[in-house]
Amino acid sequence: MAALVAENFRFLSLFFKSKDVMIFNGLVALGTVGSEELFSVVAFNCPCSPARNYIYGLAAIGVPALALFLIGVIWNNHTWNLVAECHKRGTKNFSAAATFLLFGSIMGRAAVAPVTWSVISLLRGEAYICALSEFVRPSSLDKFPAEYGAEVLARFPCKDVPANLTKFRDEMTRRLRYESQLFGWLLIGIVAVLVFLTKCLKHCCSPLSYRQEAYWAQYRSNEDKLFRRTAEVHSRILAAKNVKHFFGFVALDKEEKELVQEFPVEGVQPSPQWNAITGVYIYRENKGFPLYSRLHKWAKGVEGNGPSPEGHEMLFLAS
Repeated sequence: MAALVAENFRFLSLFFKSKDVMIFNGLVALGTVGSEELFSVVAFNCPCSPARNYIYGLAAIGVPALALFLIGVIWNNHTWNLVAECHKRGTKNFSAAATFLLFGSIMGRAAVAPVTWSVISLLRGEAYICALSEFVRPSSLDKFPAEYGAEVLARFPCKDVPANLTKFRDEMTRRLRYESQLFGWLLIGIVAVLVFLTKCLKHCCSPLSYRQEAYWAQYRSNEDKLFRRTAEVHSRILAAKNVKHFFGFVALDKEEKELVQEFPVEGVQPSPQWNAITGVYIYRENKGFPLYSRLHKWAKGVEGNGPSPEGHEMLFLAS
């Protein structure tokens, strides 16, 4: 039994490691759904006034979506790798396809939260009803009193209408909610098709086998974890040496003393080395052997980032 439980935990661990991008996107989507529900309950309040409903309704859908999109771009490591690449080396080493896929990767990741927000807003319908209520043609409502116009229609989302217009308000609300939910389901379908086509295109155009691509993703993840962990230790030891040089002593706890004794740090890496391992990486092969990252390429002593006659190029899309 214990062996079975351990094996199941090992399987779950490997599954989550291999599906980290999908799980991250799912968590982002769930967080966005919760935020949208909270916003609708607490913050959304249609002004029910002509010329204001439309602006407020669109802002309730568009402004949070825009903010979530920008946050997604900022949080994506590829964004800052691209900035560093353009600053240090320009994009002359990228093919048009690689540049397109890179931007597609950044935009696609950043679009998860705003698309989720827009879909949930459309399925709920409140913002859509608020935005378009004043544009409903009175003639489209059967036997609607001629003396009422856009001002009364704009008040329909707030239910602040004369008693004789209640049935018209219900009909208009039902019609607009139908349109809003229809657009929401269409958006879900379009996004699903685009994701499917993108995944197919990525695997069809990849020069790597499925297993090698999985190994590449594992290598990148492990390299990043080890690099961050080692950089944290290296910077702590270097800081301890400099503080000791200034004060004559340094106050270290037991763990830090063990680190200083175990890992002697003689100096710092020069800027050219940092520049060599920083930036966007396009998959390369050197004489048939893969180079999985800029750090791997630097360690092998391979110069340049341009495509070679015997090399392959594929945009790095893993996290």
